[in-house]
Amino acid sequence: MVHIDDPATQRANLRFIRAVMKAPLLSRDREFDLARRWREEGDAAALHQLVCAYARLVVAVATRYRGYGLPMGDLVQEGNVGLLQAAARFEPDREIRFSTYATWWIRAAMQDYVLRNWSIVRTGTTSAQKSLFFNLRRLRSQLGENSGRPLSHQGRCQIATALAVDLGEVERMDLRLCTPDQSLNAPIGEGEEDGQSLLADQRPTPEEVTADVHDRATRSRWLAEALSELSPRERRIIDARRIREDAATLDELGRALGLSKERVRQLEHRALLKLRQSMRRRVDRPEDLFAGAG
Repeated sequence: MVHIDDPATQRANLRFIRAVMKAPLLSRDREFDLARRWREEGDAAALHQLVCAYARLVVAVATRYRGYGLPMGDLVQEGNVGLLQAAARFEPDREIRFSTYATWWIRAAMQDYVLRNWSIVRTGTTSAQKSLFFNLRRLRSQLGENSGRPLSHQGRCQIATALAVDLGEVERMDLRLCTPDQSLNAPIGEGEEDGQSLLADQRPTPEEVTADVHDRATRSRWLAEALSELSPRERRIIDARRIREDAATLDELGRALGLSKERVRQLEHRALLKLRQSMRRRVDRPEDLFAGAG
């Protein structure tokens, strides 16, 4: 989807671009001096002069991402955020020009904005996907592939090799870029039916939900009745070993009951047999106890 700025916004963008292009360039020494004043003294005037001098970098980088259909003004704003981040992190003592350092931050801020807003579906969540998203069109053009059709197998292989990514990643990103977002509410063909009406609802029906609630309640009642048929000691063992989340060990229960670990195991086994027999008496088929459970 292509986003077009309104005329007022376009005029504001043009005024900004003209203003930043008129800002004087900085010498290496002046650039480092301003960066030190901001970093060491918190001089806001120095930061303002440094950022204004290199705002032209933001405009230059923004023009490279206009092809993704996003507003130029928004790209510039995101780039300005990256420029400010560069100014906050720049270390003059490393003897690197600020323009070189800032370009990376500006580009990173714009790429993140493009990935977040190019589609309603999140794109470029891995480094391989991000590399493909921003390089696939350029490489496709270099290979002479038709932009309106999926890549040929040879083209996919060449791009996967060039970007050092998996062939499957190339195929998925190629299909993603060739297929724009479509609304499920848009009519299909000449009929009035839309895509949303063709999607099957995988959730249980109201009748299934009601039956499941009834069955769960019935099984819970049967289990409570079966537990009541056990001796107090057997109920304590089953509760500690099978019902509580922090299940006790045989050794712990043996010490608490004054029994050996093996005797506790025998009592647990006997209690479980009683529970199974009690539950099975209530149904014609044992598998009915688990129908709809989960």
